Amino acid sequence: MRPNRSALRSILLAGTILAVVGCGRKTPPPLNAHASTLASIVVQSAHAPLERTVDGTIEAVNQATVSAQTTGRITEILYDVNDVVPAGAVIIRLKGNEQRAGLEGAQAALAEAKARNAEAATSYQRISELYQRHVVSKAQLDQATANRDASDARLTAADAGIATAREGVGYTEIRAPYAGVVTKRLVEVGESVSPGTPLMTGLSLRDLRVDTNIPQSIVMLVRRFNQAAVYVGNRRVEATKITIFPEAATPSSTFRARLGLPPGVLDLAPGMYVKVGFVIGETDRLLIPASAVIERSEVTGVYVIDSHGQVSLRYVRPGQRVGDQVEVLAGLAPGERIALDPIAASAHADAVAASGPTS
Repeated sequence: MRPNRSALRSILLAGTILAVVGCGRKTPPPLNAHASTLASIVVQSAHAPLERTVDGTIEAVNQATVSAQTTGRITEILYDVNDVVPAGAVIIRLKGNEQRAGLEGAQAALAEAKARNAEAATSYQRISELYQRHVVSKAQLDQATANRDASDARLTAADAGIATAREGVGYTEIRAPYAGVVTKRLVEVGESVSPGTPLMTGLSLRDLRVDTNIPQSIVMLVRRFNQAAVYVGNRRVEATKITIFPEAATPSSTFRARLGLPPGVLDLAPGMYVKVGFVIGETDRLLIPASAVIERSEVTGVYVIDSHGQVSLRYVRPGQRVGDQVEVLAGLAPGERIALDPIAASAHADAVAASGPTS
């Protein structure tokens, strides 16, 4: 029995549709179409400063030990180690009975001096008028003048005594010379102290600098370019000032240097070790945006886009950071294209891998 022609056409049409559907499931979209949507750049060498890196230590510009300036017994300690102290705040109080008694005595002496000065001035005025009428002798006028001048001097001395006594009372309240953090407390409540006794040590975290040593071989270049930066992790902080000491240390033949840092630099504390890069010339360096770099565990890489639009992760060896760019020492060549957004590039690479090989 011969098959119906219409039925045969239906079977052939259905097979064709199934074949087309099956081929559509196995064929992924072209890679170039997706890779072209990724933001990317072609890396090129750029002219950048050549730096020599040395080790340095962070230190505070303002750090001091406050000492007692009068005799007394400690009655109160208002701040302890790691406490933040405002500028001018009272940090320690002394008993101060002797100092207050001295102030009261100075005030009494001042009152007496004022009274005697007024008396001497009145006496001089009276004697002067009598001398004009030739009632008293010149010797009496001279005596009144001397008494007036002496009372003026005693009044001046009494005023100075008041200032000294008030200063002595002020010494019973030890104040912070500047805002900072307490690093050491050297006394306890109840201890007797005398002038010069160390009481408390503190430092300011607002103004920091780096202390380092420059090798003799590059010190002239450092003086010439007068540029340096401090590297803290992935951050680069430009030095605001470079001070090089005039003589070399023996036997290392290195020159001590201090680098000023901008005020309020975060995540830095005195005693931390940092890397210091001194500019000693210029060279061509392969620089890429820091945002294009991805770190996985202990390796660093970038997503490279080849001429066929395929995206792959390439491990690279990074160097120093220059502003918002990172130097690439190995793993990447000028003229290669990299993705600027590593997250989007990673998602694209995963999507291509999940779609399977191309047909």
